[in-house]
Amino acid sequence: MCAGVASAAAAVGAGELAAAVLHPSASPLLSVGSLVIDLTPGFLKAAVIAAFGTGDKGFLIAVLLVLLAVLGAAAGLAELRRPPAGRVLVVLLAVVAGGAAVTRQGAAVVDVAPSLVDLAVGVLVLAALVRRIRPAGAAGGGPSRRSVVVGTAAAAGAGLLAGWAATAASAGSRRVAAAIARVRLPAPERPAPPLPAGVSFGVPGVAPFITPTSDFYRIDISLAPPQLDPAAWELEVTGEVERPFRIRYPELLAMGLTESRTTLMCVSNEVGGDLIGTATWLGAPIRDLLARARPRAGADMVLSTGADGFSASTPLEVLTDGRNAVLAVGMNGGVLPDLHGFPVRMVVPGLYGYVSATKWLQRLEVTRFSAATAYWTTRGYSARGPVKLSSRIDVPGGSVAPGVVTVAGVAWAQHTGVERVQLRIDDGPWRDCELAAEASIDVWRQWRYRWTATRGTHVLRVRATDRTGLVQTARVADVAPDGATGLHTVQVRVG
Repeated sequence: MCAGVASAAAAVGAGELAAAVLHPSASPLLSVGSLVIDLTPGFLKAAVIAAFGTGDKGFLIAVLLVLLAVLGAAAGLAELRRPPAGRVLVVLLAVVAGGAAVTRQGAAVVDVAPSLVDLAVGVLVLAALVRRIRPAGAAGGGPSRRSVVVGTAAAAGAGLLAGWAATAASAGSRRVAAAIARVRLPAPERPAPPLPAGVSFGVPGVAPFITPTSDFYRIDISLAPPQLDPAAWELEVTGEVERPFRIRYPELLAMGLTESRTTLMCVSNEVGGDLIGTATWLGAPIRDLLARARPRAGADMVLSTGADGFSASTPLEVLTDGRNAVLAVGMNGGVLPDLHGFPVRMVVPGLYGYVSATKWLQRLEVTRFSAATAYWTTRGYSARGPVKLSSRIDVPGGSVAPGVVTVAGVAWAQHTGVERVQLRIDDGPWRDCELAAEASIDVWRQWRYRWTATRGTHVLRVRATDRTGLVQTARVADVAPDGATGLHTVQVRVG
């Protein structure tokens, strides 16, 4: 078993190092991880995201490392008892890794090379270690010094495996970081209006009005962000249009950029969840590119595709109705980070990210809902994903002292606007809360209520009402197929 684990560690470690030198995106470990993500049923993905949030990718890598160790141990036992069965298993694993690498979006034939390194090192190391162990096993008398060394090497190799994988990912990240550092974004032709006074109450524990870039949630289908060179990047606008065209990064920057604030959220955000954030985005209006392409009559959807293989189905009317739907190149005053879609991503107010927020964007295809489906719609989610009216309690949590307590949080009714927020304490009446100033109908709004808390355990519930008079529903629904519903409820102990 130790020999198998050691050979697996050596093989995958060598493959990751080869990927770091040749092409980080061809990492066998990350390629298999991305394949697993693609093959995982939608309901299971939603469950993992609900359980681990933005730590879902770390969880998957940990699972893959454990699985590799188990398969390595199995290969070692098979090779010891029925050679060359163990080496055959190593070959099969390398074939899976190579297939995953060359079939991903934007892959080249050369991307199979790191998996070939996996195969060669795995077969050679496994055969060599088993040859050394077998004589000791035949003689009886327990493990030899050699087998102890093998076990130690296996443990050390397994520990180094994660470091090698990180090396493969960070090599590409350094190149992208250098490319980002060279980008000089133009000043917006249409800057965002100044924030009105009072958009934030400044209540400790409440999410800041603008989410810092480092804290902005990241949910996508890629274990590591695609490594895109802005000098080589281009966007294809095609499909049911009169004038298909391609546009390069410098041309996009020269279009006349607009700056806007938009709250984005993942469809996997549970009621009261934190897969939501607000940022200031700099980008080119999507409606300008579509006007240039001239969509044909009957088209009703734009299928966007990213370099990671993700696709989203966005209603054409939403991209042309005047809202600040942009191809973003900047975020919170800086260049768009690689983790959030560098060099270009979509930002569309009013829609969940699974139908609008394509990162590492490469293609916009004007088409019809009846003719095309996107990544998540093929996995059981709704083809259209308008954001649902919702609200959240950020504070208090746990225990508080008796007396006046500030209950506060955020609410959103994207592209409609929040008109009212109400709080219910235990089985009492719904009480109106104080609303912070509104920056726009496309961002969340803070609220607060000063509660005279009495001793005991209390249940707090919150609901919002939008500008059309729609009241947030209390009906509980799961995130699938088009977003969770229900009232955020917290229990607070006063004493």
